[in-house]
Amino acid sequence: MKKIDLHIHTVPGISDSEFVFCLDAFKRYVSEAKLDAVAVTNHNIFDAAQFRTIKETLGITVFPGIEVDLERGHLLIISDGSNLEDFESRANLVSQKITQIGDTISVEEIEKIFGDLRSYLIIPHYDKEPSITGQTIERIKPYISAGEVDSTKKFIRAIKDNAKLTPVLFSDVRIRNDLADLPTRQTFIDCGDLTLDVIKSCLRDKAKVTLSEKDGNKLWQIFQDGQKLSTGLNILLGERSTGKTYTLNKINNVLGNVKYIKQFSLVQQDEDAYEREFKNDVQRTRSNFVDQYLSGLKNVLDSIISIDLVANDRQVEQYLATLLKSAEDADRRDTFSRTALFDEVEFTIGQTQTLSELIGSVRQVIENIEYKEIIEKHLVPESLKRLVCELIELLWDKALENKKKKLVNELVKDIKQHLNLRTSAVQVKDVDLYKVSMDIKRVERFSEIINFLKREAVVFEESIQGFRIEAKKEPFAGAGEIKEVSHVKTAFSDAFRKYEDPYKYLRALLSNESLTRSELYKLFVKIGYRILNKDGFEVSGGERSEFRLLQEIMDAQNYDVLLIDEPESSFDNLFLKSDVNQILRKISESMLVVVVTHNSTVGASVGADYLLYASKDQEDDKVVYRIYSGYPTDKKLFSVDGKSISNHEIVMDSLEAGIDAYDSRRKGYEAIKH
Repeated sequence: MKKIDLHIHTVPGISDSEFVFCLDAFKRYVSEAKLDAVAVTNHNIFDAAQFRTIKETLGITVFPGIEVDLERGHLLIISDGSNLEDFESRANLVSQKITQIGDTISVEEIEKIFGDLRSYLIIPHYDKEPSITGQTIERIKPYISAGEVDSTKKFIRAIKDNAKLTPVLFSDVRIRNDLADLPTRQTFIDCGDLTLDVIKSCLRDKAKVTLSEKDGNKLWQIFQDGQKLSTGLNILLGERSTGKTYTLNKINNVLGNVKYIKQFSLVQQDEDAYEREFKNDVQRTRSNFVDQYLSGLKNVLDSIISIDLVANDRQVEQYLATLLKSAEDADRRDTFSRTALFDEVEFTIGQTQTLSELIGSVRQVIENIEYKEIIEKHLVPESLKRLVCELIELLWDKALENKKKKLVNELVKDIKQHLNLRTSAVQVKDVDLYKVSMDIKRVERFSEIINFLKREAVVFEESIQGFRIEAKKEPFAGAGEIKEVSHVKTAFSDAFRKYEDPYKYLRALLSNESLTRSELYKLFVKIGYRILNKDGFEVSGGERSEFRLLQEIMDAQNYDVLLIDEPESSFDNLFLKSDVNQILRKISESMLVVVVTHNSTVGASVGADYLLYASKDQEDDKVVYRIYSGYPTDKKLFSVDGKSISNHEIVMDSLEAGIDAYDSRRKGYEAIKH
């Protein structure tokens, strides 16, 4: 097996943070990581002189390469190094095209610059940002030997999926003069010679690519000292103050995208604060449901917000007053007030929203692919196309007509203002009585909708691991509840007094300048959540913690690694065995999980893939911390410095308080049984 890292940076590119290359750091990395081959792959740059120095110094196989910004992702192009001048000249063409952040090269340009890409080792960012996806990866697929990923979870997922490229895990490290922690992300390939053609051949065969030298993809080196972890479920045991939490923190620092559930983080301490936090957490995770349920109300509000019934009444009163006054003064009209335009009424501008929506609906029928067969069984496509064309022409006509009316209205308004300045006669105020009437109807309908929404009802139910989440709508009970939902600090007492009249309540909310109009729909009805246990009752404090733990573990599926520090805190063994162990076992099938525990139900019954034991020893007046590890069935666990310890002994001590205590309990249980 050969250990390779074909993604290493030695020169900062335009998109990199500045760093100073250090050849000694490179030598240290190659030596301590025991690498057999590396590739120098800087961003859009190839420094031939530096490469020659690196190659002469390292004493292992070193390939020249370049990491190119290809369209929306990154692509490694690695040469066999047989013609360094030729590779340098081609890489220089890449450098000339990418001169500032955001510049990219197309697939056609890459092919033009490098010629036959089959001569190179081509590795795209595959399950790693910025990744090459879609049509771009399809176009370069014939040249690709493997795809780079950035976690063991993605590596294992790709290695098991025949439809995915062979995964490789590389360091992507910057070899800098202040490099402290050496990377542990490398890949093993099963080969003899280390030529580019041999590596390409191996990478095309998933059976020849692994994360470890002797343990295939079961184990993976996590720390620079050689300490390994299982890519599945790891149990970390140890007495108090032996460095278990320190080890979890160290793993958290080494890896990215980690879900870390810390000790006691889910345990109830202050009941009120915990309940508030719990409800906020449930509401946050289901905020999409609230938005979706109230989306209709949001649309209704958009059409109601602009209606001002008081202003409408004022306009009608002005219209009636001027109409009466005009009638009284009819015999005293002068030349200006007798003109036809003096009391002219403006054109009503027609609405085209319904027609636009109709056109959109017909287009959706025409363009629908999923139900095309059924649609064409009942409707003739050509007729639909003629229909949508006719509707579009009608929309154009209406739009042109409205444009003309607006122009005429502006002229009429301007002329009326000038005539009004030249006469003492009363001009009748213009008012759209149809619109005023429709506004009243809209407000009545709005009130009916809001009052319906205020009726108590369960609007959402979801079952999770034996618990049931229930969302219930009901009216707000006080101004405080509205304030809590609004997330603003102003008082809602005045607005709440008008809560029974939806329109007046809306006007009160609109007068509050600290509220965002697009968020007002959340302030008309309260959506509350309840978590019910298996018996249908609201959960107790302990059950609430259990639910949160299960939620946090389930949420880990969005991460690459799950770390849990003593999940047994305040949970009973039946819950741990039947729920927690089951879900941990399931999640560890697809990602790395590390659990620190003192509980025999978790430690002994979960079915771990790998066992770690943290110890603190006194040697020559010094405290030495060690981690012993091995498979759960091994008789001995070993540390990276060659020390060993009895597996049976440490499991008994850590989980059962020693063999004597275990035997005593066993005899006690047998006595009770008989």
